[in-house]
Amino acid sequence: MSDLGVHRQQFPALADKAYFNYGGQGPLPSSALEIIQENYRKIDQLGPFSAQVNAWIASECEATRTAIAAELGAPSQTIALTEDTTVGCNIALWGLPWQAGDHLLLSDCEHPGIVAAAFQLQKRFGIEVSFCPLQSTLNPNDAVGIVQAYLRPATRLLVISHILWNTGQVLPLAEIVRVCHAQGTRVLVDAAQSVGVLPLNLPESAVDFYAFTGHKWWCGPAGVGGLYVSVAAQAELEPTFIGWRSTRTYSSAAPAEWHPDCRRYEVASSAFMLYGGLRQAIASHAAWGTAQARYERIVSLSTQLWQQLQAIPDITCLRQTAPEAGLVSFQVNGQEHASLVKALEEQAVFVRTIADPNCIRASVHYLSTPEDLQKLVDTLQAALA
Repeated sequence: MSDLGVHRQQFPALADKAYFNYGGQGPLPSSALEIIQENYRKIDQLGPFSAQVNAWIASECEATRTAIAAELGAPSQTIALTEDTTVGCNIALWGLPWQAGDHLLLSDCEHPGIVAAAFQLQKRFGIEVSFCPLQSTLNPNDAVGIVQAYLRPATRLLVISHILWNTGQVLPLAEIVRVCHAQGTRVLVDAAQSVGVLPLNLPESAVDFYAFTGHKWWCGPAGVGGLYVSVAAQAELEPTFIGWRSTRTYSSAAPAEWHPDCRRYEVASSAFMLYGGLRQAIASHAAWGTAQARYERIVSLSTQLWQQLQAIPDITCLRQTAPEAGLVSFQVNGQEHASLVKALEEQAVFVRTIADPNCIRASVHYLSTPEDLQKLVDTLQAALA
């Protein structure tokens, strides 16, 4: 592992603040920004539309798909390039062969954008949508039992997050997938808070769909994400958005022939100039340490913050036990959270509010430092004095 102080110099946004909003957007490394700028110049020099540009785009897509696949422990043929987590979730949600009477089960901790899509499916196809109470399993964690209890014979799909965005709970994904598959239910995961945090091997988990973004914990540019679709699930999932990147044949008079892999779920022109920026961001993390080493540091630091917050009389952490990942959510007695977050930001300490449950969330990265944690704690205590 390289020296963290030297390593952090690649992230200029971290120089003047205690930043705890990685779960919203990570700071871009300067080397990634340089690559993005160079790619925009290259496109103009080569085209911007030409045979050379088209060949470069194809190369960028394949290189980015390969880099993402390596981080997820998955074959590149199982990765579709998207813009963000929500797009990936929508591809999976709308691509399944829904029939009236099918059941879609979500946890009660899913992002509002995914919940909105679920109710639109209900309106369009006459399916039933319901929720299982995973928020209640934070202390203690019995997520598998709750999911199993809420599954029905008609449940076609379960939608969960690997790390719950509001409470920070890490769900036992492989165990949940196993009980779902036992009765023919597929599993879609919102991985916005887990990619870039947890060491992953998606084929080992047997998950069907895993949607993620590059701009949060990977610290890549906004506008690049992906969707993992297992080989088994690809046989059932139809393309949702259709474009020239989806097909391997072009005809105005014949049905499209889809690509035999997850390229069939891609659409058309994207911000290809950003792809190299995401790869550089991923490479910068790998240059500091392995996925396991980064995860262990995240857990160590978030545990330290949790312990420090627990010691403040007016603060209650949602978790009664130490965090399993980087999200630390807490409530401040007698304080309006939005006003407190604004006051902290004025002191160059960046956290965010969560509406349900009503709390403040701090995102602890391996890039965080004990000094960052102390500044958050000291600023909170000063605000509460």
